[in-house]
Amino acid sequence: MKASTRLAVASAILVLIVPAATQAHFTLLEPASWLIEDARGDPQKSGPCGGTNTDYGRPSYIVNHAVGGSKLHVKVQETIYHPGHYRVALAVSSPAELPLDPKATTKDTDRGPQSVSAEIQNPVQIPVLADGLFVHTAKVETPFETDVILPNINCKRCMVQVIQFMEQHGVNNPGMFSYHHCAALQITADSKKPIDAAWPKER
Repeated sequence: MKASTRLAVASAILVLIVPAATQAHFTLLEPASWLIEDARGDPQKSGPCGGTNTDYGRPSYIVNHAVGGSKLHVKVQETIYHPGHYRVALAVSSPAELPLDPKATTKDTDRGPQSVSAEIQNPVQIPVLADGLFVHTAKVETPFETDVILPNINCKRCMVQVIQFMEQHGVNNPGMFSYHHCAALQITADSKKPIDAAWPKER
């Protein structure tokens, strides 16, 4: 057998033996994403709102609309399975207001640190709207969806952030152990309800 043939056979066997690195992905179906996502939801590694080190993403220019103090429907589709959970947060004036990714507990492996779990806010604190959503340890084919209550505020261009924290995952550059999506949201306060003074006013 020629050396080149032996090398090709060995490479094929190695591909079958060595498991591929698992990278979770999700698409933001509702509200509509501020970036144009591909079928897997990319680009989504960078915080706080997606993109990567080499692809900042193309804006969709979609602005969603909602009434303050009402329910916002959140719907995501996990395109590549990984165990973990999701969190939803809201920035009033700038994505810089969004919280840091959840603090992770890790373990050392021969491939580097691997996530074990992450802090979940209970009760949630501003600017987080919901945390510990869609906890799962098995592949789910149907979308995850829920309603979160918006504060009764006015803002022309709030940003809703949905992140996925991944358990049993190596360090993701960038993004560590989370994937990120955002949606631009214009909120009009419900005049029949008091303004949520705990939330910052739009600058």
